[in-house]
Amino acid sequence: MIRSLYTSTTGMNAQELQLDVVSNNLANVNTTGFKKSTSQFEDLFYQTLRAAGAETVGGGQVPTGIQVGMGVRPSAVQKIFTQGDFVLTNNDLDMAIQGRGFFKIIRNGEEFYTRDGSFKKDSDGFIVTANGDRLQPEFSIPADAVIVEIDSGGMITALDANSDVLASQQLTVIGFINPAGLKSTGSNLYLPTEASGDPLEANPGTEGLGTIGQYTLESSNVNVTEEMVNLIVTQRAFESNSKGITTADQLLEIANNLIR
Repeated sequence: MIRSLYTSTTGMNAQELQLDVVSNNLANVNTTGFKKSTSQFEDLFYQTLRAAGAETVGGGQVPTGIQVGMGVRPSAVQKIFTQGDFVLTNNDLDMAIQGRGFFKIIRNGEEFYTRDGSFKKDSDGFIVTANGDRLQPEFSIPADAVIVEIDSGGMITALDANSDVLASQQLTVIGFINPAGLKSTGSNLYLPTEASGDPLEANPGTEGLGTIGQYTLESSNVNVTEEMVNLIVTQRAFESNSKGITTADQLLEIANNLIR
């Protein structure tokens, strides 16, 4: 009975983490370029009361044995980088990557990566994020430009009123062997880790990377219906584990009353 108390406790702790993950997914359902997370769990050590294959007194062999599990623990919280839906906008600096890849930006001299393509223009004409971080490679839109065109291959072209080219720049995207290994830093930004592998920079549509869509933003890949189902399952699992603790406590109470 004491074992079941601690086993149910691990289950409640695991479901608490699951609830945190689901809640964060739902909170970011309208966050541009957000990628949902999924929690993964593994069972703990087992107490072996009778080993499988052990020889019996009569000379036979135990076919299955007796092992009692000690509970559960979280093993990973993984980002799922499936494609989100596309939303058309009227902003010529809004971009979405269709397929693999990230935009590269610079913040305080450090390279970060993002799927959020809702870019703006700062006072110097540079393309920046909402926090003022410049898109890489840098491109300054001339003051007399009236049209900015971005093709699927990432070529940015600034045109004047006569459709003459004022400036242009080739935009690149960044790929990772294991994007799930990236470190989330908030603000829709990621940092590479040893698990993600080194960044691969290439033109959009090459090296297996995605293409660029102008006047388009990628919405989050959170499925609200799926997350609500996960929320219900998490709640019921938490209740079941708490019921295990209550039942063990009742059995201990009965045992204590027998002693009296």
